Amino acid sequence: MDQITFHHDTVLSDVHMLLPNTCHLMTRLNYVGQPVFISKFKILSDGEKLDNNDPGKALKDADDYDDPKEGREKNTEATQGKDGEGCGEGNMKPFLDEDGDLDITHRPRKSPMGGSSRDLVCPIILKQSNPVLQQEEENVDDEVDKCFKGIIRIEHTMATPLEDVGKQVWRGALLLADFILSKPATFRGTTVLELGAGTGLTSIIMATIAKTVYCTDVGEDLLSMCKRNVLLNRHMTEHSGGEVRVRHLDWLQHDLCTDDDVEFSWTEDEVADMHKNTTFIIAADVCYDDDLTDGLFRTLYQLCSNFTHSCTVLISIEKRMNFTLRHMDVSCKAYDHFRHCLSQLQDLVDGRCSFSVEQLPSNFAQFLLYERIEQLELWKVIITPLPFDQARPAGERWKIGRLAASL
Repeated sequence: MDQITFHHDTVLSDVHMLLPNTCHLMTRLNYVGQPVFISKFKILSDGEKLDNNDPGKALKDADDYDDPKEGREKNTEATQGKDGEGCGEGNMKPFLDEDGDLDITHRPRKSPMGGSSRDLVCPIILKQSNPVLQQEEENVDDEVDKCFKGIIRIEHTMATPLEDVGKQVWRGALLLADFILSKPATFRGTTVLELGAGTGLTSIIMATIAKTVYCTDVGEDLLSMCKRNVLLNRHMTEHSGGEVRVRHLDWLQHDLCTDDDVEFSWTEDEVADMHKNTTFIIAADVCYDDDLTDGLFRTLYQLCSNFTHSCTVLISIEKRMNFTLRHMDVSCKAYDHFRHCLSQLQDLVDGRCSFSVEQLPSNFAQFLLYERIEQLELWKVIITPLPFDQARPAGERWKIGRLAASL
């Protein structure tokens, strides 16, 4: 049988690593043999939501989550005396070895293993995903949907290679979801396109308010996971009348796939509806690679050039710090390239559209539990078509098109 191999270049989202007291339950293996987990994200009510006038402050007083630091502090208080000395009852001194180092007594095992060494544990794939079993599970989910009111259930993987990070949940998606929930009147009844949707969490949140959400990404396995998440959370979207349509959209291709034989392809009516009615384009934490960032801005330009109306683009990003030996300093290359592309777009004198770029404050209310660090940013781009009499000659528009393609 095939074996699960863990590589040195795998990455793990802080959402899955740091979310307090969350039980990541493995549910199945996906089509490529990766373990799939399910996590629950509760949408806080008005009385529970967090005030984020101080971005990055620690989460406290959440009903269903406990701060892991709290338990450590309690344990520390229980083992220390009033003056902070001692270790346990009677202010016992800690045991030191002959070199003066702290000698730690390990907790005895409940099931001691024979011998001093253990065999190497290597996870084995027992079975691949079965579409028939998945359909049966979806039918069972119909009966339990009503038990998850106000809770988003998301299937995801963990510790993936860089090319599969879309299968994880990232803080940028939660930040963008918070903004959506804090401005319901802005998005109510609209048609929305999400680029690089990943697990689909932000699209699902958006569909609780918007009318139609085109949830797009690439890769059959990722899109299948996204579609399953939409089905898992239809109790959230059907109540509001919103609809999520999972579709394939490759930033490196110029045209949308409308082949009926290809799963997650577009219909001609959907393409027309998207071009005619989309008023918001959203993207969450998709600018971690320069080539992908270039592809994102090319796609934005191509899409909005076909619109006859104004469109607002919302992009969330996390500024990730990296120390480089070359510069002997902390740098944010992916973020710097993103800002460069924003600057190019704002300065672009286009024959069809005008572009306005603005960073939004991150002090809106927090409806989902995560650590809203100060490195999380939300950017708004407003793309407005110019009147016909202001349009440039065809030859000049061609030059502008080449400039836009270089973004």
